Amino acid sequence: MKKINFSYALGEILIVIVGITIAFSLNKCAENSKNYAEKIQYLNNLKRDVLSDKTVLEENVDALAEKIALSGTIAAVLGTDSEDKLKSMGNLFQIAELSGFEPKDITYQTLINSGDLKLLDDFDLRAAIEEHYSNYKIMLKAYARQENIHKEYLGHYLINNVDYEAFGRNEFGFKKEALLKNIVQSMRGSFGIKLRATQKGIESCDRLLEIIDTSL
Repeated sequence: MKKINFSYALGEILIVIVGITIAFSLNKCAENSKNYAEKIQYLNNLKRDVLSDKTVLEENVDALAEKIALSGTIAAVLGTDSEDKLKSMGNLFQIAELSGFEPKDITYQTLINSGDLKLLDDFDLRAAIEEHYSNYKIMLKAYARQENIHKEYLGHYLINNVDYEAFGRNEFGFKKEALLKNIVQSMRGSFGIKLRATQKGIESCDRLLEIIDTSL
């Protein structure tokens, strides 16, 4: 019977174990490297999305501030005999233009739907991202409120209480001035609420951008 060389067999087993361990470590290292690269890509994409959102929100701030001023000008001449009345009312159609906002949340939605949010192993970073997009939902409620005033009140008024042919005769074609003044004042208030909500949205963008830059 052939004698078994236990020392040799043990050496072979150790070689196999060491080989498996090294292969596992290399695979783990490669996986970690891949995960890190994906994490950085996600953060860069997220930063780009938030910067784009911030640009739109800053434009909205300027537009809303202007609309608040124009609303005051319009309300001031309604119910008066001001010589600039018809000219001032031209601003009504300018404030009727909506300042919308649609968040660029493709990266965020991808993180959530793919389960890749776990790649962002910093708890504070994940919490900041979740809070930011929750802030958007609150802000958009102010946008929806203001749009409803446009649709339900101003839109209805412009359809039913304006003689557009009168403008061609250089006449004042707006009827029920007291009603229109109430609508414009309501719009002015909604613009103010929307403006403050937009400013908070910008602040939220700045906070998240700061955290993302720290993580990159």
